Amino acid sequence: MAAIFSPIELVNLNPKFPFFSFARQPKCFPKTLHFDFNPRRRWVPVKSSISDQEIDMVRTKGGVYAPKEKKVVILWDLDNKPPRGPPFDAAIALKSVAQKFGSVIDISAYANRHAFIHMPQWVVEERRERRQIDLLEKKGLSSPSQPYICSVCGRKCKTHMDLKKHFQQLHERERQKKLSRMRSLKGKKRQRFKERFIDGNEKYNEAARSLLTPKVGYGLAQELKRAGVFVKTVQDKPQAADWALKKQMLHSMSSGVDWIVLVSDDSDFSEMLNKARDANMGTVVVGDQDRSLGRYADVWLPWIKVENREVKDADLELRARDSVDDVHESKRGFTVSFFDGEDEYRGSDMRFGGSLSFSGDYGEDDDWITTRLTEDEDDEDGDYILESEDEMWL
Repeated sequence: MAAIFSPIELVNLNPKFPFFSFARQPKCFPKTLHFDFNPRRRWVPVKSSISDQEIDMVRTKGGVYAPKEKKVVILWDLDNKPPRGPPFDAAIALKSVAQKFGSVIDISAYANRHAFIHMPQWVVEERRERRQIDLLEKKGLSSPSQPYICSVCGRKCKTHMDLKKHFQQLHERERQKKLSRMRSLKGKKRQRFKERFIDGNEKYNEAARSLLTPKVGYGLAQELKRAGVFVKTVQDKPQAADWALKKQMLHSMSSGVDWIVLVSDDSDFSEMLNKARDANMGTVVVGDQDRSLGRYADVWLPWIKVENREVKDADLELRARDSVDDVHESKRGFTVSFFDGEDEYRGSDMRFGGSLSFSGDYGEDDDWITTRLTEDEDDEDGDYILESEDEMWL
């Protein structure tokens, strides 16, 4: 030990404290031993003290370790479940519900061209009412309480038709000039021109949505895109949207997604929900009726509540997962076999997987099986054992 550790130099640590006074010794360089107290870090799962379930911990930007956030993907079947109200509000409401399960990393909607051409009844009634009000204002039979104000330039107009005419002749024409100018440019000049004059002009976009009428449909795709939804138009073939959704679900299963929110009532997706359950993924089905598709989901939510933002925490409770055999077993029936010989199944040993109902005039103390056997004891067969192993399924 003396060969390893040489005398250490005594230094005055702090002159302010007189009780640390050491005599200065000549300089010498001791031989020191280096011990590595910081081995290479490796990831070790942190286990909860409540249960044995492992919790993945990730490091945040602030350097603090927190539980890993769940990933959620929203898949919307527009052919089967279109929005009943404004598409933008419906998409925002759907996204807010999905965020209760984790972080929404993708939301996509699939439909053929007929879904974007179709005019819902609420849009037809709204446009009819708007035309009637414009006609009354034009004839002078009705006047607004406040003048119409252009949201782009602030000009005041007496009627709604005057405001629409002003917007088309001034702002829309100026917009078309900017678009023509942008198309003539290339490269970085075109990108800078687009960012400066085209993108981010929310005043024009808001006024255009309220004053201009789309040539086709009612702007379903544009409103969904404005809400951050990826809209995919599929081919005009049967089940084309279903195949696209199934393909996207398979991609989500292989991408480490934790929850899938499916907006549809189509029972063809039940097989895909089973695959998602086998992959240990959570499933949420949003629809109108809790049919066969909702039976395979962990959470079922009514579409009308999601659109109206009426979903409560009690509606988000997880269901008990039933096995596939239990689901198919619940659809079956059964009959009761009668035996002439020794009764091997009596008392509490007879167990059935369903409920029994009998009709006939039998008293509380009568044995209905004995009565049935007595009535038919004169038959030629006399054997009431059914052919396939004493039982037959309906």
